[in-house]
Amino acid sequence: MENGKELSIEIGGYTATLKEMSLSSLSADVSRLTTGIAKLMDQARVIATIPTTYYPLWGVSCVGEAEAWILGENKTITRIDIHGVVKDTVTTCQYLPDGISVTRGRELIYSDGNSRTVNIVRDGKSETLITTRKGWKPGKLCCTRSGDILVHLFKMRGRQTNNKIIRYQGKNIKQEISNDGQGKSFFNDGGFFLFMSENNNGDVCVSDTNADTVVVVDKTGRVRFRYDGTPSRREKSFDPRGIVTDALSQIIVADSNNNCLIVRTDNS
Repeated sequence: MENGKELSIEIGGYTATLKEMSLSSLSADVSRLTTGIAKLMDQARVIATIPTTYYPLWGVSCVGEAEAWILGENKTITRIDIHGVVKDTVTTCQYLPDGISVTRGRELIYSDGNSRTVNIVRDGKSETLITTRKGWKPGKLCCTRSGDILVHLFKMRGRQTNNKIIRYQGKNIKQEISNDGQGKSFFNDGGFFLFMSENNNGDVCVSDTNADTVVVVDKTGRVRFRYDGTPSRREKSFDPRGIVTDALSQIIVADSNNNCLIVRTDNS
């Protein structure tokens, strides 16, 4: 067919039409479609409100699109579906798990600060994946697309608590994210957990709850930018907690003080 011409085929009561387009026209249509999708994603829409028996709710880690593992203020980790129906429970942690995440293979992992371990659950039983160095306890977790595990580690020294993030490949330390190489720490001292997520470009996005700041570190270990909640029209001060990224590389962080989600681009 020549450019712009149409070919129609009738089958029963239906008509199918093929139209040849130039590459430039096709590219323009794809561009408009992509822009439309991006604009749709800018509009928040409630898909479901899922009831749980946990209050407060300390952790959520998705298993596909219709289920999630959740963590509350006890030793039980629960897998629920989008209707709130309990599908599974794990009680193998002796005390309170500090963090949960889900691997690429959809296996649950959790951290146990008391035993200094990160554990994986297989067939209802826990296996130790990682044992942290003496003095350092694991907190929040993040499983990356590459299969690495990001672990927030904290160390208490009297009244002071030091914080850093370690990237593990299997049981081995692959990267330490803690300072600029000259002793200046990326994260404030303090007893609150760091929440982490890895973006599509390899950036590690961190809610530093001790500094009330989001810190974004690139894959080479350098700070790209910090976000402290300004400019803001919100009534209360910025209090970042859980953090994730989406398919557009936007950073989505929960602001606990203002009961809202804040969306930032990876370049802002």
